[in-house]
Amino acid sequence: MMDFQLKVQKPLKELVYLELKHKILTGEILSQTRLMEISLAEKMNVSRTPIREAIKRLAEDGLVKVEPRRGAYVANISIKDMLDVFEVREDLEGFVAELAAQRITDQEKEKLRLLAKECEDAMKEEDKEAIIELDEKFHNFIVECCKNDTLSQLVHYVQELSLRFRYLYYDDYSLYDSTLEQHNRIMEAILAGDAQNARHEADAHVKELKKFVYELGRKMEIPVEAE
Repeated sequence: MMDFQLKVQKPLKELVYLELKHKILTGEILSQTRLMEISLAEKMNVSRTPIREAIKRLAEDGLVKVEPRRGAYVANISIKDMLDVFEVREDLEGFVAELAAQRITDQEKEKLRLLAKECEDAMKEEDKEAIIELDEKFHNFIVECCKNDTLSQLVHYVQELSLRFRYLYYDDYSLYDSTLEQHNRIMEAILAGDAQNARHEADAHVKELKKFVYELGRKMEIPVEAE
């Protein structure tokens, strides 16, 4: 049960929406799970109205399906869903790294080094929650170094789409060493102000993840197309 009284900075309906969205994205609520308004309202200690509004928004996000007689349930994720996101990330993250290499300040360089070290420590400890959080912080800070608000909004949206299957691929610890190496290559290119190489390394990083996720999806028998 969430204590919404402690979170007065946002409307209740927004908090309910964000909480349910996070549970779906992180896999706490699994694909095909029915979303029962009464049950969710009781668990979250709210009325059915914000639950109903949240489900409607989640359906608009593509995270929930609503069908006659069946009601609302969490949408499946497919290999195509994952590959679609990585196609966008390939160009987007390369552009981000290129701009960051051109615009990063000396103070930001120190912070980037620190974030990379924190991410490395979390991977060595195989702390999945910390890894996901720090990996996101590392990439978000590179976006921040671009000093472009529109780009930041685009990246944030794509990262949200990635979160749902990021929890899948970070279960495989074999990915950690290569991710660290790729992060370091991206960082060194940015620190050196080498925009072309920064873009190349960021592109290579996303391509490797795309290949890994495709193979993982096939191994886990995730549907190729959304049902």
